[in-house]
Amino acid sequence: MKKPLKSLLLASTVAALLSAPVVSTANNGVESLTKNPANWATWGGDYAGTRYSKLDQINTKNVKTMQPAWSFSTGVLRGHEGGPLVVNDVIYIHTPFPNTVYALDQATQSVIWEYTPNMDADVTIPVMCCDTVNRGLAYGDGKIFLQQSDTVLTALDAKTGQRIWSVQNGDPKLGMTNTQAPLVVKDKVITGISGGEFGVRGFLAAYNIRTGQLEWKGYSMGPDGDTLIDPRKTTTWKDGRVQPVGKNSSLSTWEGDQWKIGGGTTWGWFSYDSDLDLIYYGSGNPSTWNPVQRPGDNKWSMSLWARDADTGEVKWVYQMTPHDEWDYDGINEVPLVDQKIKGKMRKTVVHFDRNGFGYTLDRVTGELLVAEKFDASVNWATHVDMYSGRPQVVSKYSTEQNGEDENTVGVCPAALGSKNQQPVSYSPQTKLFYISGNHLCMEYEPFEVSYTAGQPYVGATLTMMPAGADAITGKKDGTTNLGQFTAWDATTGKIKWSNKEQFSVWSGSVATAGGVVFYGTLEGYLKAVNAETGEELYKFKTPSGIIGNVNTWSYKGKQYVGVLSGIGGWAGIGIAAGIDDGTDASNTEGLGAVGAYRSLSAFTKLGGTFTVFALPN
Repeated sequence: MKKPLKSLLLASTVAALLSAPVVSTANNGVESLTKNPANWATWGGDYAGTRYSKLDQINTKNVKTMQPAWSFSTGVLRGHEGGPLVVNDVIYIHTPFPNTVYALDQATQSVIWEYTPNMDADVTIPVMCCDTVNRGLAYGDGKIFLQQSDTVLTALDAKTGQRIWSVQNGDPKLGMTNTQAPLVVKDKVITGISGGEFGVRGFLAAYNIRTGQLEWKGYSMGPDGDTLIDPRKTTTWKDGRVQPVGKNSSLSTWEGDQWKIGGGTTWGWFSYDSDLDLIYYGSGNPSTWNPVQRPGDNKWSMSLWARDADTGEVKWVYQMTPHDEWDYDGINEVPLVDQKIKGKMRKTVVHFDRNGFGYTLDRVTGELLVAEKFDASVNWATHVDMYSGRPQVVSKYSTEQNGEDENTVGVCPAALGSKNQQPVSYSPQTKLFYISGNHLCMEYEPFEVSYTAGQPYVGATLTMMPAGADAITGKKDGTTNLGQFTAWDATTGKIKWSNKEQFSVWSGSVATAGGVVFYGTLEGYLKAVNAETGEELYKFKTPSGIIGNVNTWSYKGKQYVGVLSGIGGWAGIGIAAGIDDGTDASNTEGLGAVGAYRSLSAFTKLGGTFTVFALPN
């Protein structure tokens, strides 16, 4: 099933398909699949990205009896992020580079088909920051969509694995890669771009699901024509109200043409509200990491976005960390939940940012409703001013002092963030969000760096260490845990409970109607906790550290839980890439994380395995 991919062959594919009749939107099919809990048809379980399942066969009373049902080796030894899709009884899983896709038969646990794209490892892997991960697949219109590491977006026949079309989404020679899971919306497949550490300018792009033709592309920074911002209609939160952003709102916050290499990449997760017809996502850090070299707010990096699905036009945008000085990348997921806030029902987006603040915004207007710390050790800012929407930075933790680089010690969180890419889950039963988190601080020293296309454009040296404080109170207690799993009320901005973990929790969680929340640990444990209290109910050691997302589905009336294990990702890069010292900023794989996780190698080793769990017969 292996076939070569050539970036220029799209033209002939498009020419052959453009004359075909327009297909109806794929939304109805995907939404129908997600409403049936037997499936797990998109990365977040549903378009809202809540990662909640109505299945309750496995519950708080019997989960302790759960056991492995079967497993499958992926054959790849790097970090396995993302999770399985389950569509009409077929399981689809993926690997990190070389991005092999497997379709698995649940009845026999055998391979129906497999597909491995032909990519140039010598060109692609050197420009992949923080491991060679891939965060998953998308399904729609009878196709599986794979966003390859080399930026090629590929559509595969879901039944046969045959390639239908491919399109080049970027250029690895310029530092561009792709790691995120696509999202199918109507007649389009939505994807982003990676490469902020190489001076790549981020964008969100929509391709036709039948032909691969580009429908629209909206950049994170630049003139309004590039960002697809209407200065009169696109709004943001400032001065206590929602108001238009104004003409060229991005350009005015960059010096000269720096926006052309400004970062703001889009390698996280995308959500969709079909009623509002809006796509929601976050943009990443500005380039370079050295703030002295890019004066201004650097809009619209570090921002939450709402874009029209048909045109890409921006409805509203909100910047969380203006003039980022700490690499608090803003790409984390934005689940969509209706909640009562101050006595009024609101359609909201909720976002737990790397910067340590949990945000709740009105998803219709972009009004800022809640912004509170979800880890009390966070010290780089005292709070978010609700009138201006801006964080109030503590000067001693700024990495830029009077226009000069400053070696800043003890700033919390570390660049890994209080939470990284690992997606949260939400339970409508408890009305709580469940956060897989980190608990680190860092020393951050910027230095001047020049831009060369395709070369690292970082400009900072980092050292990370445990926060040494309690996650809820912030009290210094000598705590050495690097991670935590936290329950959060997004209507009030309050922690309900938080469990300490020895290492960062790099796995996305899933909440279920059985009152159980599942997540994985870097040591390799699949854990189940009580959604209401946080009490640990079950754990099982998988063959390698878990940085994948736990998903659940049913087959022939039986509920299953599945997760990819395979240590890696930014937190596990030391093991995955064999790096001893990650403080060298010229090494875009380590980026400061290796030292903090050096002891992890005593608990787990490399391996790629998909493990499926169930109750005993």
